[in-house]
Amino acid sequence: MLMQIPNRTTLRKNEGTILSEKKSMKIAFLKKSFKAFGGAENYLATLIMNLKRENHEIHVLSSNWSKSPGVICHSIDTIPFNSTLSTLSFNRNVARALKTLRPDRIISFERTTCQDIYRAGDGCHREWLRLRGMVEGRLKRLSFNINPLHRTLLSIEKEIFSKTPVIVANSNMVKKQIINLYRVPEEKIRVIYNGVDLKRFSPENRAIWRDKLRTGYSIPSDIPLILFVGSNYERKGLSILLSSLSGIDREIKLIVAGRGNTAKFQRIAERHGATKRVIFAGPQREIERFYAAADIFVLPTIYDPFSNATLEAMASGLPVITTMNNGVAELIKNREEGFALQDMLDSGELSEKINLAISGAPFMGALARKKAEAQPIEKAASEFMDLIREEGDVPPKR
Repeated sequence: MLMQIPNRTTLRKNEGTILSEKKSMKIAFLKKSFKAFGGAENYLATLIMNLKRENHEIHVLSSNWSKSPGVICHSIDTIPFNSTLSTLSFNRNVARALKTLRPDRIISFERTTCQDIYRAGDGCHREWLRLRGMVEGRLKRLSFNINPLHRTLLSIEKEIFSKTPVIVANSNMVKKQIINLYRVPEEKIRVIYNGVDLKRFSPENRAIWRDKLRTGYSIPSDIPLILFVGSNYERKGLSILLSSLSGIDREIKLIVAGRGNTAKFQRIAERHGATKRVIFAGPQREIERFYAAADIFVLPTIYDPFSNATLEAMASGLPVITTMNNGVAELIKNREEGFALQDMLDSGELSEKINLAISGAPFMGALARKKAEAQPIEKAASEFMDLIREEGDVPPKR
């Protein structure tokens, strides 16, 4: 049962300018893991920082959090034995905590069922399973129907999209999927792209880190360097990228940054004769150094609602190659900022596009940076703040 939300903001228009009568609200954010200065939470941290400046009372309900000045954190217990129990227990326990806290706005960045605004940052699990089924064997596909975690996520997802008053999609791709798969009225969904830190991710970093990082990995300055960034190598399409390297006849290097089954993908690289071309760098805290050293960025992902890494690469002045299953593809025009592949499994097409992107890197990289400049993280946070303040978007009963 959703709690009543007091009307706290009056918006009026005066000569095209929206004026806000801002009043302090108690705002609760739901995030299972909240690390205020971690890369994945940069969007949420920026949003919270801006809301604090308006003197709103900010609460974060999380099972794994780090202290942040001016933020009241509430520890939510979960059952840690497996992902299914952890997901169910977080949803149940956060709902109980909210009954006591009684915030004016509840904003969830997780699959929970007790919020006013849900940010569908993970997209649609139902769509992810469909796309994953295209690359898995028959037995694996059949297991999707009985796997407790998939059944749980699909059940919660259905409830979220049917009951949450306002849904934020981070791409039009995800918006269409929610509408098509769950028959959600279009007016319930707001598209707000992820933003990027344009100072941290900048072409100017090349002068600082390019030579140092290449020297550290023994990569000559004149060798084209491809960069792949992402955890969960399977979902991000690393196997397709590795298989595409055999179609590139020039000398190149590929750096793989992120967490994944390195041993498995080293064997895949060996199978395609690419062992000497690939460097597995592992997870990196200062990923901007790798963008600075690279010439192009490639992420042939099976499914990404909106890849932050792709936008970071664009902001860093790199041509990007991804698939149409990545929400960022909406910002890419083929042969300008890079390429968006129609077929995520066509390694031959990927080889061709890599060759073209390497040849046109300076031109495409400049256009990619220009496109990224229209998506600063401050803009994304501002649009989300406007949504929180809006009257009428959240019904008076919940």
